[in-house]
Amino acid sequence: MFGILASSALVVGGALGSFWRPSDLVTGAMLAFASGTLIAALAFELFPEAVELGGLRASGWGLLAGAATFVVVNAWLDSRVASPGEVKVARRGVGLALLAAVTLDGVPENLALGVSLAGEEAIGGSSLALLVAIFASNFPEALVGAVSMRSQGRSAGYAVGLWGATAVLLTLAVVVGRQALAAAEPSTLGFPLAFAGGAVLASLADTLMPEAFERGRPVNAFATAAGFYVAFVLAEGW
Repeated sequence: MFGILASSALVVGGALGSFWRPSDLVTGAMLAFASGTLIAALAFELFPEAVELGGLRASGWGLLAGAATFVVVNAWLDSRVASPGEVKVARRGVGLALLAAVTLDGVPENLALGVSLAGEEAIGGSSLALLVAIFASNFPEALVGAVSMRSQGRSAGYAVGLWGATAVLLTLAVVVGRQALAAAEPSTLGFPLAFAGGAVLASLADTLMPEAFERGRPVNAFATAAGFYVAFVLAEGW
């Protein structure tokens, strides 16, 4: 149920973005809000828990590995989207870049969510806080990603199907975390949690926050702060 709730945002956002094009201000504000929730999840849940479980060195390598993986995959996607000799613009390939971001940070995040539900370790202190942060980030990413795919000539069925398949993958990740990783040694969870943090940081710096800045001014700064506060309150259990 938690996996379906967390991943349903991808289906809803993908379907909505396939048939409705919201204003830049609306999508920018949503992306900024999602950026705030992810910053809080990284600062107060994912990376501190990774350091506690796996140690600073292993967590540092995991953080760098997650960031490097996102950069490599995103660069490859950019090269596939851009035509030979064509100058890249800020929004080129945003749909596929957001899909990569959701997958790279979503798989380890959802694995962690599954482990937290097993009761062995409360990942991030609260499975509900992590669930809300994942949902809040997934919805605008899928919405903007689907809009971008449609603007590049992709069909609505293509966009909905791609985001739906991603939702299934991430739902299964929660189940795997609940059933398989719950019995693992806590120290083995440090690296995947830090990997998630690295992918989150890379996606924030490369895709989410630049898009929020471009689309959502002047409300993007306030929306980012609001998202941070909401995720922080949930993480602290207030």
